[in-house]
Amino acid sequence: MASELAKAPATRAAKDLPRRMGDAIRAYDRDRYEDARRLLRRLAEAVPAAPAVRELYGLTLYRMGRWRDAIRELEAFHSLSNSYDQHPVLADCYRALGENDRVGELWDELRRASPGAAVVAEGRLVAAGAMADGGDLPGAIRLLERAPAASKRDPLRQVRTWYALADLYERAGDIPRARDLFRRVLDHDPELFDTAERLAALG
Repeated sequence: MASELAKAPATRAAKDLPRRMGDAIRAYDRDRYEDARRLLRRLAEAVPAAPAVRELYGLTLYRMGRWRDAIRELEAFHSLSNSYDQHPVLADCYRALGENDRVGELWDELRRASPGAAVVAEGRLVAAGAMADGGDLPGAIRLLERAPAASKRDPLRQVRTWYALADLYERAGDIPRARDLFRRVLDHDPELFDTAERLAALG
């Protein structure tokens, strides 16, 4: 990241860029998204070719629900870095806008690139959600059923897949399977999500 910021024109303001980026990171980590947005907007203007700046700016805008602005920044991040790490977030922005065809395109890109199990798993969840939003519950269920089992080092990823599948089964009217998966989630962590309430509602 320091090397990216160093590419800014050599001005007095440029010397302050690393400190401002540090301030933006701290604001983001503390959920002070408006503060982070103000800092990152200026940084993106100063060093528009810095992937780390465009990435964090996009994530900040995503947290604020500013989908179109987040898309602009995350598309720029991908173009500059050729990284697929934020494709799930980018896809979720398009899903929020109801642009499910674009979600499918991003899922195909992510699946082919296969940047890592955790990133692909996130993308799969978003893609399945978009399919369900579009009325293709069977397709969404098949997509998650085919998900590889998560490693023991990342149990939450498996639990999140169970929860998403349970939700889809409930929406599809397959209550026994939904109940079974909600129970699995509950056994893993009784405080996770709204699982206890969802399970109780199923009777």
